Amino acid sequence: MAAAIDIVDLTKTYGELKALDSVTLSIPEGDCFGLLGPNGAGKTTLIRILTTLIRPTSGAARVNSFDVVKDRAHVRQRIGVVPQAMTSDLDLTGFEIMDIYARFYEMEKKERLERIDELLGMVGLRERAGDLVATYSGGMRRRLEIARGLVHKPSILILDEPTIGLDPQSRHVVWELLESFRKTDKLTILLTTHYMEEAESLCDHVAIIDYGKIVALDTVEGLKRQIPQKDVVELTVGNIDLQEASQRVASVPAVNSVVVKDDRLIVATDNGANAIPELVDGIKRMGGNLTRVLLKQQTLEDVFIHFTGRPIREEEAKKVSFLLGAGVPTKWGR
Repeated sequence: MAAAIDIVDLTKTYGELKALDSVTLSIPEGDCFGLLGPNGAGKTTLIRILTTLIRPTSGAARVNSFDVVKDRAHVRQRIGVVPQAMTSDLDLTGFEIMDIYARFYEMEKKERLERIDELLGMVGLRERAGDLVATYSGGMRRRLEIARGLVHKPSILILDEPTIGLDPQSRHVVWELLESFRKTDKLTILLTTHYMEEAESLCDHVAIIDYGKIVALDTVEGLKRQIPQKDVVELTVGNIDLQEASQRVASVPAVNSVVVKDDRLIVATDNGANAIPELVDGIKRMGGNLTRVLLKQQTLEDVFIHFTGRPIREEEAKKVSFLLGAGVPTKWGR
């Protein structure tokens, strides 16, 4: 499959600090690609290079085969961008916002009006097109900005934290919109997010970046298979000696380890769903009384912690949009 974005040995330095350190990755056409990482890991720097806002120190990046340094105009024509910050002018109507952006790309009037009407209909804002953006809810403004980023029919949509600050219902509406646009416009999507559920729901492939390097890259399920700890089954047990029960449970072929904690057995296994019937049967045959069985399956959050050493939720809730100046080291404002 052809690459929508192709990056080879991309490096960006600020003095002695490397914001990006020999990053290499390829994003196939039609892929939804998630870029995860702690704040300051290099995500913003990478996206600012791909959107032609800054130049790399060395290496190469191509968007639809166009070099981000040598062919900036061609790259900009082929990408749509939705920054984290809400940037739509509150004193304009939804239609005026869309019309201004379409004019930036020199779209003819007939095509422009048809495209705006189509997009506003798709994001559920056709009836509110004549209203000031100041009257829109946060979810409506985000839907408008996604439509705005697509007005010139780009082949690649780049989104920076597309649902941050939205309520769960609005977040799911945005997810459905992105899936819909992928099908109708055959879009390639690159997004950064702090929401693991968002990455699991939307992304075909995910890269984790830390200290300027790609430390993991695979499908979501592929990433989960790379970490040593698998599913965890918690068995709350009564009327039985837990140390003896732990030895019995440890003999089950699918079990990797067993830890006794209070009145529970914490069982690590490669496949919790398959192991539970045998675990339950073994406890009952010993005369134990099972009051609770809890299965904790591997999540993308577990993967993130494994590769970066910290949960993503510990990161700052707010950061500067890549369009507004982020992407430089702390010494210079990162």
